[in-house]
Amino acid sequence: MVADIENGPWPFAGRQFDAVVVTNYLWRPLLPTLLASLAPGGVLIYETFTQGNETVGKPSRPDFLLRPGELLEVCRGLRVVAFEEGFQDDPHGRRPRFVQRIAAVHDPLNHPALPDSSGPLDAGPPRYRLP
Repeated sequence: MVADIENGPWPFAGRQFDAVVVTNYLWRPLLPTLLASLAPGGVLIYETFTQGNETVGKPSRPDFLLRPGELLEVCRGLRVVAFEEGFQDDPHGRRPRFVQRIAAVHDPLNHPALPDSSGPLDAGPPRYRLP
């Protein structure tokens, strides 16, 4: 599918997905739509450039660079599994860059495929069935 997701309508309106993966892309108005596209139990994996990248190359416009901790703010309603923010000097010949990355799960409430995770606080962390 080819779609202009910055100027046209979201081509997947009303649909949800088990995974949403975004790399090297930031269009802040689309962030709420991406989160709403996560199905219960769905995983978001997002990596893109962050402030500081303007010192080593492009993108360099603030519109295309995450602020410190911005992905954590965006994913506040999700369960963050992993987060990294910093400088990456890639030994594989790619140019150095400043990035943020996050892996987060849309925790379902009483999702039928998973055990109920709304038990007492002293029951320990919720357990999720892995495929």
